[in-house]
Amino acid sequence: MQTLYSVEAMETTKPGEPDKIFHTKIEDTHELLSYLATYLTQVALYAESYAIRKANKHLPTESDRSVNTKIAGNTILWEILGNASFKKSQEKFKTLYLFEKEQIRKSFLKLLDTPEYKEYISIEARDRKSEKGILEFILENLMLSDADFLSDGEEKLIQWTDDMDAAIVQLKIALDKPSAVDFLEPLSEDKMAFGLNLLHTVTEKNEYCLELIKPKLRNWDVERIALLDMILMKMGVCELLYFETIPTKVTLNEYIDIAKEYSTEKSGHFINGILDNIHKELEVQNKIHKKSFNKTLK
Repeated sequence: MQTLYSVEAMETTKPGEPDKIFHTKIEDTHELLSYLATYLTQVALYAESYAIRKANKHLPTESDRSVNTKIAGNTILWEILGNASFKKSQEKFKTLYLFEKEQIRKSFLKLLDTPEYKEYISIEARDRKSEKGILEFILENLMLSDADFLSDGEEKLIQWTDDMDAAIVQLKIALDKPSAVDFLEPLSEDKMAFGLNLLHTVTEKNEYCLELIKPKLRNWDVERIALLDMILMKMGVCELLYFETIPTKVTLNEYIDIAKEYSTEKSGHFINGILDNIHKELEVQNKIHKKSFNKTLK
C-alpha cells in the first residue's frame, strides 16, 4: 500500500523502481523494529545501573543497598540480547546511539512506581508468562503510551508513523519467540513474495481495476476520491480476482480494517460497499475462482 502510494505520487517511474521502493519500505521497518527492541532492552537493563548508583550514594540506606535487579536478568530479555541478528541490526542502524541515558532513566523510574513492576519483582521465581508480561507492559505503557517517547521517535525516524504497526507486530513476535526472530528479515520469504506479487499485479492490472471500480462510484467524482482509498480498492479487486488462496471474506474484512486504520472511518464503509458490489458482479460472471482449504470460508 505504501509503495503504491509513493508510485502514484510520482510523475514517472523507471523500470524496477516500485520494487526498489518496496524493499526500502521493508528496510525502514527493520530499522524501526531494532529501535523499539533496543529501547525496551535498555530500560530493563537500567535496573543494574540504578542499583549501582543507589549503592554508591554518600550515605546509602538499607533500601539503597538492596535495589531489586530481577528485571535485568529477565530470561526473554537475554534471549533477545543473545540473538545474533539483533546485535547486527543494532550495528547496522546504530540504534544504541539514538537514545539519551536520561531518557532511559526516566522510563525506568516510571516503571518503578507501577503496581505491575512491584508485583513482578515481589516473586523470586521466574516463569515465561511473567517474564514476557513485564516486557510487554514496558512496551505498551512506557513506550507506546508515552507522549515523550513517541514525539522523540517521530523526530528521529521518518518512517515512524507509517511503519509503526508492522514493527510492533514483529516485536511482539520477538517477545514470544526471541531466539527464532531474524531482526534483519522480519518478513518471511512467503510474505515478501506475496507483497511483491500484489504490487506487480496492481500495477499491471491498474486500468482493468479502474474499469471495474468506476461504474460503482455512481455520483462520486473519481478525481475527488482519496488516493489511498482508490489504491486500497484496486488492491482488493486484485486479491479477489488473482489470489486464489485468499478467501473473499478475508479480503473484504482486511480492507475495511486497513482503510479505518490508514484512511478514515467512513473510508472503511465506502471501500467495503464498492468491493462487495464488485465481488457480487464478478461472482455472477463466474470470474472468481478460489481454492477451498476450509469449506466454511468462501
